[in-house]
Parts: sequence; structure tokens; C-alpha cells
Amino acid sequence: MSQPFGYDVPTLDGILRDARRFNERDGITGALVCRHDVYLQMLEGPADKVDETYMRIEQDDRHANMTRILRRDASERLFGDWAMLHDPARSWIWSQADLEAGVLDRATPAEIVDVFETLARRVSDGGTV
Repeated sequence: MSQPFGYDVPTLDGILRDARRFNERDGITGALVCRHDVYLQMLEGPADKVDETYMRIEQDDRHANMTRILRRDASERLFGDWAMLHDPARSWIWSQADLEAGVLDRATPAEIVDVFETLARRVSDGGTV
């Protein structure tokens, strides 16, 4: 999780382009929930490659206040078909008021995983993201 710095369409397009290129190279999949006030990302893949990706993301100046919420092993991927799914989080996730009130600071790892599991179900059911 992090806060966007200089959030606009070209910046987001650059983030997604870079993520997809590196992730395809490294065998990583995942999703990026993003909007002007939050980035929430899930990375899936070999632990060493995910760690390398995390360290690269930490150095990226297009966001600030990066926080790792959860690290876990999983038997299967939620986003196996996506080098990086982009979800603009228009209506199904927290409001700006929720974020300002600290919803992510209080969220449990299970609640964060549920966000991504919900997103994966929406995508697999043919819903729009």
C-alpha cells in the first residue's frame, strides 16, 4: 500500500507499463487497485522475484509511504492471467472519507486479501473492473 505522488493518467500508464514488462520477465502476476489517494497492490510469484520487485517498487518516486501489509505463501494465484491487472476502484472499495478515517490502517490482512479475492471473482465472472 502507498500514496500516489503526482497522480495522473500518464503517471499511472507508466507504472502499469513498467509493472507489466518486469512482471512478465520475472514470472510475476498481480493486481493494482489505484486511484488518486491510494495504491494497493498484490504481487504473486516466486518469493525471490516478488522480493526483488518489492525492493524496486520501494525505490520508485511515483508514490510515498509504502507499507507491506502481508506476505504469505499461496497454493494458487488469484491473478494468474494478468501481468498486472489495473483496477481503478471506482465504486466497490473504500470511499475517500474511509481512507481519510484510516480504514487501511485498521484493516486486517484477511480483509486486504478479501479485497483482492473479490476483485479476482469480479474479473473471472466477466465483470468490469
